[in-house]
Amino acid sequence: MKTVLSMTLAALVAATTMPTFAANEKPQTADAHHHGGQAAAPAALTEGLVKKVDKTAGRVTLSHGPLPNGMPAMTMMFRVKDPAWLDQLKAGDQILFAAEQVNGVMTVVELKRK
Repeated sequence: MKTVLSMTLAALVAATTMPTFAANEKPQTADAHHHGGQAAAPAALTEGLVKKVDKTAGRVTLSHGPLPNGMPAMTMMFRVKDPAWLDQLKAGDQILFAAEQVNGVMTVVELKRK
């Protein structure tokens, strides 16, 4: 009886501690960035027009189309993930960018020149 009970208990412990994944979910890998066990999807890029570059503040003012997060088209200031990007930009440049909330501030996290 102890053997059956021990085996049942071991099976129960194994079943409740083993990771499970939904049918469309993949196990987390080293490059998954800790987003619910899945690799982060590439950010959607939005077209933007550089209006002003403020290297001292580490910000760029962009006129942009609607953002994937639901923000409508407008002109606004963004912080940039990498301040070195500001050395490559000037007013009038057409870009593609992705922005996310980082520490409560809209931040350009990906940038490509058109």
